[in-house]
Amino acid sequence: MSLEFFALVVAILASVPATMVLINLTLYRTPKPFAGELPAVSVLIPARDEEQSIRACIDAALASRGVDLEVVVMDDQSRDRTAEVVAEIAARDSRLRLLTAPPLPADWCGKQHACHALSQAAVHPVLTFIDADVRLAPDGLSRMLGFLKRSRAGLVSGIPHQQTQTWGEKLVVPLIHFVLLGFLPMPGMRWSRHPAFAAGCGQLFVADRDAYRAAGGHAAIRGSRHDGLTLPRAFRQAGLRTDLCDATAIAECRMYRDAGEVWRGFAKNADEGMATSAAIGPWTLLLAGGQVLPPFVLIVAMFITDASAVNIAALACGFAWGTRFLLSVWFRQSWQGALLHPLGVFTVLAIQWYAWWQTFRGRQLMWKGRAQVDG
Repeated sequence: MSLEFFALVVAILASVPATMVLINLTLYRTPKPFAGELPAVSVLIPARDEEQSIRACIDAALASRGVDLEVVVMDDQSRDRTAEVVAEIAARDSRLRLLTAPPLPADWCGKQHACHALSQAAVHPVLTFIDADVRLAPDGLSRMLGFLKRSRAGLVSGIPHQQTQTWGEKLVVPLIHFVLLGFLPMPGMRWSRHPAFAAGCGQLFVADRDAYRAAGGHAAIRGSRHDGLTLPRAFRQAGLRTDLCDATAIAECRMYRDAGEVWRGFAKNADEGMATSAAIGPWTLLLAGGQVLPPFVLIVAMFITDASAVNIAALACGFAWGTRFLLSVWFRQSWQGALLHPLGVFTVLAIQWYAWWQTFRGRQLMWKGRAQVDG
């Protein structure tokens, strides 16, 4: 295989997400304010060991404008002061309720079990599930409710603005947008109810309660660690629509706080996404070939003075870095992470292969002191 041909293959692989991102950005938009009447909503927050973040999460939810709401927090056997912090706020605001999660059955993932219990306790016709490290904008909830009504979907979701501070976060976390918008055909997601187009973000889900029950809710994904993928899939398998919006201006979230948390957090559910035995090969080809290899091919082509290969490899680099920098500006992401894009993608692939190897060996991954059940 000549270097010129190899560079051409790399450029084609890099062009796929570049093209898809340009198409998807025309559809992945922030919901506009909704002028009509909005239904009452239950904001449901599963919380395990969230003492550091739960106060800001609740305060932001209670500050939501233009909606009739309740906020329900499920303390999931926390080992810190999570319950005490919530109880302090509940004593001052009757819209907040604190519940204690029932014992975790052996075949349930902790988060799905807590969300299932929350859905049973909710009193309003719309259910909004948010993680305890999510902070809603004052008009964020009303915009998401408006988007639910406009889309006529049973479930809607969006990726909040991802706060990143450490290098591990900057390298990996922004790639959530890259993978979603680079490889999900959003026209197909909008026009079809097929489960293959299922996608969402587990940090922020808004569901019509009747549709949620018809889809089986979190009970339908009881063993899953990847609700961002499996909950929309459950809705679509029930014949219901799901949709996505840009939640950058609607909410913000800091998922993890150091490189170790990033590694463990992304590994815990990888075997339900990229790291399945059927998927990890194609994903490695697409991401390594189109995002990691271009600068190396360019360097080799320059070293051996192959002008044609240089031009093609430079085009591949333009596709890869241009796409990442576009997303970093669009979603207010770290420019340092964008500059080190090939390293970030390599790190994501390393996490996937680590998760695949652990699953292959029959090893259970731990998260917040719990072994993660098989999905």
